[in-house]
Amino acid sequence: MRLSSSQVEANKRETGHFFGAQAKIWLSGSREDKHQHGFTLVELIMTIIIIAILAVVAAPRFTDSDAFQSRGFADQVQATLRYAQKVAIAKRRYVCADFPTASSVKLTYDPTAPSITHTTMAACPGGSALTSPSGDSYPISSDRALFFTTPSAFYFDALGKPSIAQIITISNVPANIAIEAETGYVH
Repeated sequence: MRLSSSQVEANKRETGHFFGAQAKIWLSGSREDKHQHGFTLVELIMTIIIIAILAVVAAPRFTDSDAFQSRGFADQVQATLRYAQKVAIAKRRYVCADFPTASSVKLTYDPTAPSITHTTMAACPGGSALTSPSGDSYPISSDRALFFTTPSAFYFDALGKPSIAQIITISNVPANIAIEAETGYVH
């Protein structure tokens, strides 16, 4: 059966296809327009299982704050020692890092004697307390049961080199803080 041109045009407008209703049925796979919305039961159950597994693994990490605070104190000590080295270079003075208690760090410097006049120092000078750029004073200390493994006092000279190499261990922190002898790199 041959369709007239007016019938072809009417069929195009009706179905949106040149080939008519048969092509629309063939492309969609059925005679009805199926509009599926939502998720299947299997998808919902799998999502709930994944969320439950993540909650079981992640929940203990958020409730145990001691590990976070221990690592935070170690990072603060490391940043303090890096700051001491930078101040020694910038002011061309000896900057002393002292550990007066087992859980505190105190920074001092001698404002009168440039480090280029001394070759070495026997011990850290009394000097002035070093303050941070925001005006906070050092020492820093931990309010937790954290302690150092008795590091000895040392100083940075005007080149940023430490008087002795140090490896500082803080309790409950898996990583150590190391200060390299030649470069003064604190890591």
